Amino acid sequence: MTPTTDTIHNPVSSTLLSRQTIRLSSGDIAYVDQGSREDPAALFVHGVLVNADLWRNVIWDVADTRRCIAPDLPAHGASPAGDGADLSLEGLAAKLDELCDGLGLDQVDVVANDTGGAVAQVFAARFPSRIRTLTLTNCDVGENFPPEPFRPFVELARSGEFGPLVVAMAGDFTLARSEAGFAQGYLRAEELSDELLTSYLAPFVPDQGKGLERFLTSSSAEELLAVEPQLAELHAPAQVLWGDADLFFEPSWANRLEAMIPGVERVIVVEGGMLFWPDEQSEDLAPLLREFWTEHA
Repeated sequence: MTPTTDTIHNPVSSTLLSRQTIRLSSGDIAYVDQGSREDPAALFVHGVLVNADLWRNVIWDVADTRRCIAPDLPAHGASPAGDGADLSLEGLAAKLDELCDGLGLDQVDVVANDTGGAVAQVFAARFPSRIRTLTLTNCDVGENFPPEPFRPFVELARSGEFGPLVVAMAGDFTLARSEAGFAQGYLRAEELSDELLTSYLAPFVPDQGKGLERFLTSSSAEELLAVEPQLAELHAPAQVLWGDADLFFEPSWANRLEAMIPGVERVIVVEGGMLFWPDEQSEDLAPLLREFWTEHA
C-alpha cells in the first residue's frame, strides 16, 4: 500500500486524526500519517482504552518537523483484533516492525505511553536498529505489568466482565468521565469531549469488548522481564518523561527505566501529570520532543 500525506492546517485541539489502513500479514492496521515524507518519522504508541487520538494535540504541534505515524493497536480504534491475532507484547512489537516495513520506514523516533510503553520496550529490544530515539512516558515496567491498581480490571477481562463495563461507558459519557472511568487517567476527565470519548469507546461496542478483553489478557510481565538484558544493551538516545500524579505508575518506575537502559539521558518529572498527561498536557510534551529530536538530529 502507498500511503498518502494529509495536509497540516493548525486545527483546534479537539480535532481528531484521520486514519489510513495498511494490510499486514496478521491483519489490517489503521494508522495516522501526518507530516511530510521528507522528514524523519516518529512512531507514537498508545495504551489501553484509548487509540491514536491520544496523540492528536502533540502530533498537530510537531508535524512540521516529523512525519508522525500513530497506529491504532489491535482491538482499539479502527484496528480489528482478528480471531488469530497475536496480542502479546511480542506480537504487538512485531506488528510495529512490520508496519515500519510496510511504510518504508528505516529508523523512527518512538514515543509511547501506558501499555504502549511496554510494547515499545519489547520493540526496542527486539528491533534495536529501528530506534533513532526513544521517549517513554508513564508505562508498565518490569514486574509492574499490569500495575497493582489495574489488576482487578484484568481479572474482570478474564471473566468476561470488563467488556460490558466499557460498553456501558460508551453509552453513558457521565460514567466514562467518572472515577470509574477516565478520571483514573485524566486530571480533568470532565472536560473530555463527546467526540473524543466516542473515538475511544465506540469501537468496543460491536464485539461487546471481547477483543479488548483478549488484548488485556494476552500479555504478561514475563515478556517485559525477558527483554531487560537486551534493553541493557540499548544505546539509542532515550528520555523518560513521567507524570508525578499517576495512580498506576509512580515516578520510581521512571528511575527503574533509567537504571535499566544505558541510552537514557534524562528523566523529567511532569508536575501534576496523570497517566494520559501526553494528551492532557501536550503543551509540556511537544517542546521536550522537539528539543530532544534536535539534539539528536
